[in-house]
Amino acid sequence: MHPPTHTQRPKRDGDQQTQRHVWEKKVRLVQMSDTMDHQSAVGSQEDEPAMILPTIPIGGSRDKAGKKFEKKVRLVQMSDTMDHQSAVGSQEDEPAMILPTIPIGGSRDKAGKKFEKKVHLVLMSDTMDGQSAVGSQEDEPAMILPTIPQQQQKKVRLVLMSDTMDDQSAVGSQEDEPAMILPAIPQQQHTDPASPTVATTPEPPPVACGEKVLTGIAPIHQEYQDGLGYGIGELVWGKLRGFSWWPGRIVSCWITNRGPAAEGTRWVMWFGDGKLSMMCVEKLLPLSAFSKTFHQPTYNKQPVYRKAIFQVLLTGGLRAGKPFPHCEYTNYTPEGKMEENETQAQQMIKWASTGFLPSGPKGLEPPPAERNPYTEVYPEMWEPEAASYTAPPPAKKPRKNSVEKTKIKEIIDEGTRERLMLEVKQKCRNIEDICISCGSLNVTLEHPLFVGAMCQSCKNSFLECAYQYDEDGYQSFCTICCGGRQVLMCGNNNCCRCYCVECVDLLVGTGCAQAAISEDPWNCYMCCSRSVFGLLRRRDDWTSRLQLFFANNHDQDFEPPALYSPVAPEKRQPIRVLSLFDGIATGLLVLKDLGIQVDRYVASEVCEDSITVGMVRHFERITYVGDIRNITRKHIQEWGPFDLVIGGSPCNDLSIVNPARKGLFEGTGRLFFEFYRLLHEARPKEGDDRPFFWLFENVVAMGVSDKKDISRFLECNPVMIDAKEVSAAHRARYFWGNLPGMNRPLTAMVNDKLDLQDCLEHGRTAKFNKVRTITTRSNSIKQGKDQHYPVYMNNKEDILWCTEMERVFGFPVHYTDVSNMSRLARQRLLGRSWSVPVIRHLFAPLKEYFAC
Repeated sequence: MHPPTHTQRPKRDGDQQTQRHVWEKKVRLVQMSDTMDHQSAVGSQEDEPAMILPTIPIGGSRDKAGKKFEKKVRLVQMSDTMDHQSAVGSQEDEPAMILPTIPIGGSRDKAGKKFEKKVHLVLMSDTMDGQSAVGSQEDEPAMILPTIPQQQQKKVRLVLMSDTMDDQSAVGSQEDEPAMILPAIPQQQHTDPASPTVATTPEPPPVACGEKVLTGIAPIHQEYQDGLGYGIGELVWGKLRGFSWWPGRIVSCWITNRGPAAEGTRWVMWFGDGKLSMMCVEKLLPLSAFSKTFHQPTYNKQPVYRKAIFQVLLTGGLRAGKPFPHCEYTNYTPEGKMEENETQAQQMIKWASTGFLPSGPKGLEPPPAERNPYTEVYPEMWEPEAASYTAPPPAKKPRKNSVEKTKIKEIIDEGTRERLMLEVKQKCRNIEDICISCGSLNVTLEHPLFVGAMCQSCKNSFLECAYQYDEDGYQSFCTICCGGRQVLMCGNNNCCRCYCVECVDLLVGTGCAQAAISEDPWNCYMCCSRSVFGLLRRRDDWTSRLQLFFANNHDQDFEPPALYSPVAPEKRQPIRVLSLFDGIATGLLVLKDLGIQVDRYVASEVCEDSITVGMVRHFERITYVGDIRNITRKHIQEWGPFDLVIGGSPCNDLSIVNPARKGLFEGTGRLFFEFYRLLHEARPKEGDDRPFFWLFENVVAMGVSDKKDISRFLECNPVMIDAKEVSAAHRARYFWGNLPGMNRPLTAMVNDKLDLQDCLEHGRTAKFNKVRTITTRSNSIKQGKDQHYPVYMNNKEDILWCTEMERVFGFPVHYTDVSNMSRLARQRLLGRSWSVPVIRHLFAPLKEYFAC
């Protein structure tokens, strides 16, 4: 029902004008029904002049004769005068505003007879001299609601009344009826009659609803009434450009603090990160289409997508009555809890893939409470940095709850990037001011490969995904936006980049993606001789920019490491090394290649094959001390002092390529802290100014948070070095340390084998100049989208031989050929090792400090 309209009223003559400028209004709504014997339910109000509305027939009957009752509504506006006239008496001069009847559902039976319900709403205000405006209603039993302090205390009383069939009066029948308690409804402030403007409306008080606090009153109109479906609270899939189908929930426009969605669109709040988008209904699907929209590769590689799936299925399970244990999804849980969460997630996915049985799609419908646009925002969907807004009433400034919440960072609807790119084409906007990955205007740096900018969120995605490769050797995600469901892979055998269809059509030109698909082979925008493709322009200095991007991507500032002056040649001593996670003794091999004398080389290693290689190739130069977790301070003091501490903890639980990774604080990720502990023990004591160096290595494709944590403990930022610059294979790694000149450019030496052909045996031909990153998996040898072997021999494709892989890594031929190890075992050893040319690049400055 629309509230009564408040307009400016004319001045009244007499003393009342000078004493009161604000009219007090009272509304009394009486819903009445005539009984079969013509008794009037408003007998007590015979003296009140009012306009009776035409009767409105009400469906159904309330007596055995089958006669229908008609309801009438009378609204009486009353105001007290200063001369103590009663509130009822003052109604004689007041015109009545007639409102349509409000249907009241249901009836109740008493002594076998049906009762019609009536609503008697009385708005009352006390006069200045303490007289009650409801003196005429003293005999009506009703519960008085808590008052709200305003200009005058106002009270609201809702009385449910029913006429009995035995001639009971409407007022008398109220004695046995319980009163429904509602909070006071605030009146609008009245303006001074002489004022030409209307006063601003005060904010409505919060309404208690269970344990939650809701702000505002019910809206006048309903949202999303265009007949296209997808109402408030429904669980849906949405398709944004550059992303897989993503689960979300339809929400009211009040949550977004934006205007109502246009016809044919819906506001969607995404599970996983809690962000908001305005979506066309054509790009929405119900959650019941799970088997068609769920994308397993994205689930395996993106933690946010896994979290979104977990949350939406947990919500759907609650609605459908599916007994899934409720628990919070987190990437940092104890090992047992992580397995439990993953097991539960797989159970939910199986339930969703089989049609949400037994209730089916109907069980996913939102309950009535969630269809209310003023229901509190679903807090389980929001990240701490993207909490919800409170829901303000329309056309008013947003209110803040008593508990302050952080606000949404940014809302980017689906068409933002398209609209901005159109403005760039029309030369109304500079592309350097736009994040070409997502369309955000909140940019922080330049895109390293193409002309354009990048926001912080896309920067983090680029850091994680730029060196993440699928089993076919290509990047897992688009080079431009680090997303995309359908991607185009470069036909150049030496390139591993891919581009999503959405980015190509938007930045290069409509239909260019389809043209690229039909072109075979298709050279990507990083491989072509020309550099301009529509709005996509390759930077001329992209190689140096990419290296600087990873070198300067640090959000944390640390003190620069201590610099040691070079030692005079006559004072240089042999180096003493502590190698943790030693592998196949790459560190010792490089030191010997550089000619640096090694006094002591203590290595911690648990792999028997690696120990065998070290013992055979370096005779008794290595002292193996077993598991790093068993080394204590006493051991360090006994074996030391050390001049160089090196190591690289296992990357299995840190690499984002591993969908079951446990992170830095669980599984093998915790071994980093063993390195940190022993590094601290091996440092020179205070007052000892001898040169001391250290180096820690790990994979580039790790989570941004893990990289920040490692940097915080080591108190320095990493340097990213890719072995492709000095070898025939891609191998990007982060290096933390205090070695001199770690940031200097990587330069190949004369003897470095930069092409795969230089690493092959006679009679064999390389199909590629460089191979993808060689790991412990046998299929990492295959190259390209068609999974070709990298070598031709006798007109047939062939794998890399072990001796050829050793040359690719920079090791001497047959370095791992010990103890009758199989080809796969030797590949595992090499896949866990360091690239020799890269370590030589890092260790070369040590020649200025130690004897050669």
